Amino acid sequence: MTLPIPRLLPALAALAIATPAAAQLDVTLRVTEIEDHGPILTDADGEALYLFTADTQGGPDTEPAITCEGECLEKWPPFVMTQDPEAGEGVDAELIGTMPWQDVEVVTYGGWPLYYYALDAGEDNATGQDIESYGGEWYLVRPDGTKVGHED
Repeated sequence: MTLPIPRLLPALAALAIATPAAAQLDVTLRVTEIEDHGPILTDADGEALYLFTADTQGGPDTEPAITCEGECLEKWPPFVMTQDPEAGEGVDAELIGTMPWQDVEVVTYGGWPLYYYALDAGEDNATGQDIESYGGEWYLVRPDGTKVGHED
């Protein structure tokens, strides 16, 4: 028996939500120029990447840590990898790292775990900038590893 596609969509959506993050086959970080935000860090497909201020930024004596869980992960899935991440043009390879999380590896940049925003719709779209939710704020990431729109 073949089910019509519209009847399958809710089941597929539920499966996607239940999976914390899809592993990326091409884990190349690149810099993309986004209107109103300037150059930002994106994945190989031009999807914007974000940091979460409630997370722990890794450093010489500190391991990065993810605090996003539950509903937060549905809206902000981590950038998960299946191979070593690579630096595209304009990306500082020294800032790229990884961290173990729930039996997978999450890409970090400048010590920050990286995330997607589920409501961004495709390449060169960055609607999650400067959103306050889940106990912290979400920011796009500059090529130098700092957050867009705020000086630290």
